[in-house]
Amino acid sequence: MTTLGFAILAYLLGSIPFAMVTSKLFGLADPRSYGSGNPGATNVLRSGNKLAALLTLLGDVLKGWLAVFLVQQFGPAYGAQAQDAAIAGFAAFFGHLHPIFLHFRGGKGVATAAGVLFGFSPWLGLGVLAVWIGVVWFFRYSSLGAIAAAVTAPLFALALLGAGDTLTAVFCIALLLYWRHSENLQRIRAGTEPKVGEKKTTS
Repeated sequence: MTTLGFAILAYLLGSIPFAMVTSKLFGLADPRSYGSGNPGATNVLRSGNKLAALLTLLGDVLKGWLAVFLVQQFGPAYGAQAQDAAIAGFAAFFGHLHPIFLHFRGGKGVATAAGVLFGFSPWLGLGVLAVWIGVVWFFRYSSLGAIAAAVTAPLFALALLGAGDTLTAVFCIALLLYWRHSENLQRIRAGTEPKVGEKKTTS
């Protein structure tokens, strides 16, 4: 029950749709109504409001990191085991993908996944972030950066943390990230994928 309780709380934390929250605070259109239609920081950036996009990014990263941190720091007092932090991290990520507050239709999960990885290990988070930044810098496709990060994340996790529950959680996150971006990959091949900073009204 302790593991289930932590997982539920982490899922609810991950379900908080910061793209929707910041868009309403700044009087912007629903991020699901333009660009890629994804309620995430990259799409909020297409509204032209960089501050709203930044706050969305920070919120999505923070909720992933916080889910892991809270279990690591306070979980043992309530009977949490070592694997519970890994489960909570995955639950927070899954909550972003399928948030109860948005009828289970959420974002792609890149920022939240980054927060979870930083919660597991700062070096793991930095390594994967460097891959994402490098790919986006050269190709200007956030989705391509996410795919590259997803492919390399389990390798970083194995090298830094070894085999175990955390590696399993990272592998599952990576699989879902790749799956969520499979359509983006097809659009990149077709030349119809929006680049970072572009404003588009259709996906």
